[in-house]
Amino acid sequence: MILTRRGLLAAGAACASIAPAVAQVRWQAACAYPDGNYHTRNLKMFLEEVAQITGIQTQMHTNGSLLPLPQIKRGVQTGQVQLGEILISAYGNEDPFFEIDSIPQLVTSTAMARKLRALAKPYVEARFARQGLTVLYEVPWPPSGLYTNAPVPSLETLRGTRMRTFNVMTNRFATLVGASPTLVQSAEIPQAFATGVVNVMVTSAQTGVDSQAWDYCKIFTPIGFTRTMNTIFMQRRTLEALPAAQQQAIRAAAAKAELRGWQMSDEAATELQAMLGSRGMTIATPTPELLAGLATVGNTIAEEWVGRAGEDGRKALDAYKAG
Repeated sequence: MILTRRGLLAAGAACASIAPAVAQVRWQAACAYPDGNYHTRNLKMFLEEVAQITGIQTQMHTNGSLLPLPQIKRGVQTGQVQLGEILISAYGNEDPFFEIDSIPQLVTSTAMARKLRALAKPYVEARFARQGLTVLYEVPWPPSGLYTNAPVPSLETLRGTRMRTFNVMTNRFATLVGASPTLVQSAEIPQAFATGVVNVMVTSAQTGVDSQAWDYCKIFTPIGFTRTMNTIFMQRRTLEALPAAQQQAIRAAAAKAELRGWQMSDEAATELQAMLGSRGMTIATPTPELLAGLATVGNTIAEEWVGRAGEDGRKALDAYKAG
């Protein structure tokens, strides 16, 4: 291909007009999970694709190193960071609707998790939009299980224990089964067990691997429990300041990240549970009595949640149960 001198000058002028603007843009992203966590890896891949299509580089702050989980959403709203990833149910005190995915035993399969998220997502997006935020994508955690040092044949076994909690729902679950709830962020779990602040928890195999649960617990009992969601979002005015084509490209990259993240979650459910077993933990089979007790507690928590979540909560839950 032969370029004319005039063409070269025009191309150079165009690059000169774009490059300084791109060079001045550097976003910050905050997430609460370690680098090896599949949520964090998925976010990194998304941001790398954003950089490729927009030229905008993003510095990631993982494992709560810049902002702890409870402060990430506010950090994006105020512009301290441009993007954030949160466990949305951890913000239940702000809006009970954010807890819908953490109602115990409501979701026990990936298909059910997809159905619930499809129904809940418009409500979540509307709430974020009112706060100047744009939801980019959402990805679930693997199913949760109980981490203990003794078998759990029934919920009665948990009475009197000190349970690590991470949102309003797990706090309520602990109370209903007679345990003492203590809110502990993911990065602080090993220390909380080591110092006796907590001695049991219910969470995913991913969190168990992240915190090396084999160092402080002997048994993992997979019970389904929940498929809680991580929500990845950004400041709306930051997104809307970009050219329309770049906005569209970022949304397309987010859609890819969501598909990829759901697949990573399903893969993690099997692989990470196996890793817990390979490190010496016993993978127990839940008893019918334990599952029946969980269903009863789940129904109680669901009714309590509807009372707090209001009309939107009732409509979403009724639509889910209606099939």
